[in-house]
Amino acid sequence: MAEFLWVMAVAVIWELGGFVGGGVEGKRPEQEAPYPAINKPAGVVHWLEHSEEAKNVDWVVILDADMIIRGPIIPWEIGAEKGRPVAAFYGYLVGCDNILADLHTKHPELCDKVGGLLAMHIDDLRKLAPLWLSKTEEVREDRAHWPTNYTGDVYGKGWISEMYGYSFGAAEAGLRHKINDNLMIYPGYVPREGVEPILLHYGLLFRVGNWSFSKLEHHEDDIVYKCGKLFPEPPYPREVKLMEPDPNKRRSLLISIECINTINEGLLAQHAANGCPAPKWSKYLSFLKSNRFAELTKPKHPTPASLELMEDRKQRHVADETEKPRPKIHTLFSTECTPYFDWQTVGLVHSFHLSGQPGNITRLLSCTDEDLKKYEGRDLAPTHYVPSMSRHPLTGDWYPAINKPAAVLHWLNHVETDAEFIVILDADMVMRGPITPWEFKAERGHPVSTPYEYLIGCDNELAKLHTRHPEACDKVGGVIIMHIDDLRKFALLWLHKTEEVRADKDHYATNITGDIYESGWISEMYGYSFGAAELKLRHLVDDEIMIYPGYVPQPGVKYRVFHYGLEFRVGNWSFDKARWRDTDMVNRCWAKFPDPPEPLTLNKTDNDVLQRDLLSIECIRTINEALQLHHERRKCQDLNSPPATLNSETTTEISYSRKFGKVDPSFTLKINNTETNTSRESSETTEKDGGFSSLRFWIVVLWAASGLGFVAVIFFLFSGHRWKGTRGRHHRNKRKT
Repeated sequence: MAEFLWVMAVAVIWELGGFVGGGVEGKRPEQEAPYPAINKPAGVVHWLEHSEEAKNVDWVVILDADMIIRGPIIPWEIGAEKGRPVAAFYGYLVGCDNILADLHTKHPELCDKVGGLLAMHIDDLRKLAPLWLSKTEEVREDRAHWPTNYTGDVYGKGWISEMYGYSFGAAEAGLRHKINDNLMIYPGYVPREGVEPILLHYGLLFRVGNWSFSKLEHHEDDIVYKCGKLFPEPPYPREVKLMEPDPNKRRSLLISIECINTINEGLLAQHAANGCPAPKWSKYLSFLKSNRFAELTKPKHPTPASLELMEDRKQRHVADETEKPRPKIHTLFSTECTPYFDWQTVGLVHSFHLSGQPGNITRLLSCTDEDLKKYEGRDLAPTHYVPSMSRHPLTGDWYPAINKPAAVLHWLNHVETDAEFIVILDADMVMRGPITPWEFKAERGHPVSTPYEYLIGCDNELAKLHTRHPEACDKVGGVIIMHIDDLRKFALLWLHKTEEVRADKDHYATNITGDIYESGWISEMYGYSFGAAELKLRHLVDDEIMIYPGYVPQPGVKYRVFHYGLEFRVGNWSFDKARWRDTDMVNRCWAKFPDPPEPLTLNKTDNDVLQRDLLSIECIRTINEALQLHHERRKCQDLNSPPATLNSETTTEISYSRKFGKVDPSFTLKINNTETNTSRESSETTEKDGGFSSLRFWIVVLWAASGLGFVAVIFFLFSGHRWKGTRGRHHRNKRKT
């Protein structure tokens, strides 16, 4: 068997700038614009037809040019079989799941979201290659289905037609892939524990500290032919080790600098082959030639975890779920009976149902008896009513944030629940996916939460004053996953410590609390951390659960929650929840927030900025969608009237055409520096004013008619009496009257 493997020939093909053996500049005659990506399938077809090498191989590995190979890729060792190629996972190819696949392949059920790394038998490639090319041309010509919602292409320009050409061609050829999402990694992504990636695909911008690299910034560089020119040197390994305490994230950073260091090492070798003089000594060049660097970049081999296929992991996951029943979950969030919290409630509850979160959700509504009598939002969510603590009943202190721990304590004491874990959120959140204890490893004694690094009081005298175990103080908040037994012990301490920190006015200062307003407003957050420290509840802190819109996301992270507590911007458009504190978005028909820019109008030059802005747009669109559905459920009157978008500077309701994208051009108003078509008044105001004007008109008409009738009667009577000669009697009767 060993001798057989040695004689097996493997060809490695990577993407070049044109056809192998004669390029066509990436432009088909029937296309209006160049499309260089078509050179990849065209090059493979040409190689199969004209290369002598292709006649003497059994297996083929196909890569992209923007890759670094860290170790041998042997098709049969990574699981490839005849009829079952191995490929990397391209999850963004959503067209495999929608109408795009139905239009372009007779076997949409065989469409696999794969690319990047392809390892297959030569017979499979001969069958696939012409289909790959023809399907690429077919998808490229289908301009009607270029938009992002069909293809997943954020540019909406048909650029990934070649990738769909491969998936649709393979489906036509009847090839089902073994999909591996471990062997190839983008620098900047964090590999799974125990996984050793064999390919680095540097197609996206990646960062290490303040240093960054994007291949797009070097599109026209003559770096290969200019002697001594290298890419900017990244941090050294010893510096990287000081940046990140988490071992797996630190390994990700080391992989990123390995990628660029390997490219620079290759450039040095190419410069020498070009006849360039030896470069001047530098610390960086010395490092690249050192034994230390050679040790770091020695060939890597796939680990057992690296070879695990996605289908195997899914089967194991299903088996685990079958063996062990999942604990029940209940989700809580705290609000007050104000319009400000009402629209937040509508957004959160809508997103809860979209997210797939297990269990039920309950709103903890803190409200005074007087306010509750006037409150109109009882049906916005499943609700547990709580006496308001905004004005402390003993101290008179006005501090609405204390309602959160007070409401949780009240719920625990008045409601029976069979939930094993409780998820606690804030009202100003939008859920994007499920938050489960089994995924984030929450256990009894070990809650899960998200980092609140500004809670510096955990590190100074504040913690020493307010907890006996300052070393157990965790800087966390926002999203909390806690076992019900821990919560029952903890809730009263949370409330008590909140009151204690709130009363400690001597330590409101920013340098002690981190509160820039020095108002004690974040006392409830410290109440949580200090209360948990008292019980020595040590949190598993996870920064991949929650993101603030406006923050740059970590590559590859699927955040489960938007926390829109801060102002965020996309170009000239912005959103700040505080500006909508006194605006009734829920009871005014068709009210919504100003629409953000369309994704297709965003600047694509910086991928970090692009991903940040796409998340910001998703957040506000989800809230607007929730408001739209809420108004429809309320059966708002006159469904043909325009939906209202409110300006945060006023509470005037602004009418829009209900046909999305079409607006009445007769009125315009600037909202957040973005021109938005509006009318001057709300539909409600128009109805009231119109009704009042109409009533006033008929009252005037009635009075005028009565006056004229009275005059006519008097004139008639006067004329009659005069004619009969009874004038004296008429005057006597008139005086009596």
